[in-house]
Amino acid sequence: MADGKTSSIRALGSRLLDRAEPLIKGVIYVSGWSSILFVAAIFFFIFKEAAPVLSSVDWGSFFFENRWIPNPADENKAPSYGAAGIIYGTFAITVVSMLIAMPLGLAAAVYISEFATGKTKEILKILVELLAAIPSIIWGFIGLVIMSPIIQWVFGVEVGVNLFNASLMVAFMAIPLIVSISEDSLRAVPDSYREAALALGASRWEMIYRVLFPAAKNGLLAAAMLGVGRAVGETMAVWMASGGTEQFGLLFDRVKAMTATIASEMKDTAHGDEHYQMLFVIGIVLLIICVIINVLSDLVIKGVKKKHS
Repeated sequence: MADGKTSSIRALGSRLLDRAEPLIKGVIYVSGWSSILFVAAIFFFIFKEAAPVLSSVDWGSFFFENRWIPNPADENKAPSYGAAGIIYGTFAITVVSMLIAMPLGLAAAVYISEFATGKTKEILKILVELLAAIPSIIWGFIGLVIMSPIIQWVFGVEVGVNLFNASLMVAFMAIPLIVSISEDSLRAVPDSYREAALALGASRWEMIYRVLFPAAKNGLLAAAMLGVGRAVGETMAVWMASGGTEQFGLLFDRVKAMTATIASEMKDTAHGDEHYQMLFVIGIVLLIICVIINVLSDLVIKGVKKKHS
C-alpha cells in the first residue's frame, strides 16, 4: 500500500516537473541574459547623461591638463575640466595598492593552502572572509582616524591622508579577494604534482614556486586582475584617505581619484548642467578603463592557458 502511494507521488511530481520545465527554462534564459542587459543599461544611462557635452569636450585638455575647476571663484573665468591629476591619482593608488596587496595576498594564500592545517586553516579562511565583509566606509574611517596619525608619526610627514594611506586601505580591501582566489587556484593543483616534486628531491619551497605557481598561474593572474579592478573602482575609502587634491603627488602627497571626484562633487551639481555632465564623462572614462582591464585580463589568461596546453 505504501509502495503504491510512493509511486503515485513520484508520478505526480514528475508530471509537475514536466509541466514546469518551460517555465524553468524561461527563468534560466532570462537570468543568463539579465547580466548583459544590466551592463548595457549602465552604459546607456552613463552615455545618455554625458551626451550633451561629449561633442564640446576638449579631450586634449581633459587628459593632459591638471586644472579641474568646475566652479571658478571669478565669474568672468570659464570653468576648466582638466582631469589629468584625477586620472593620475586613480592609477597611482591602483599601482601602489597592488604592490602591497599582491605579495601579502599570495603569501597568505600559500600559507593557508600549503602550510596551515586543521582548525588553523579553517579559522584563517573564516577571518579572510570576514575581512572581505568589512564595508568600504569602515576602511575609510580606519585610514582617516587610525592610519593618518600613524603615518605622520612614523614617516614624519605633515599630512597623513595621502597616496600611501589610500593605497594601504585599498590594498587591505583587495587582499581578501586575492587570497581567496589564489588559495582556490593552488588547492586545485592535483596532489600528484606535489608528490612528484617532493619525490624528485625538491624542497617544500621549491615545490611551491617551481611547480605550484606555474600550474596555478591562470588563477593567480585572475586574482591579480580582479584586485586591480577592485582598486580602480574603490570610492569611499579612497575619498576619505587620499586627501582630495588633484595633483601629481608622490607617495606621501595628497591625491584625488576619479571615483572620489564623482562621489564628492555630484551632490553639489544641478541635474543637467555642465559640471554634472562632465562628472559622467569621468564615469565613461572610468568604465572604459575597467572594461579594458577585464578584456586584457581575459586575453592574458586565455593566452596563458593556450601556451600551457
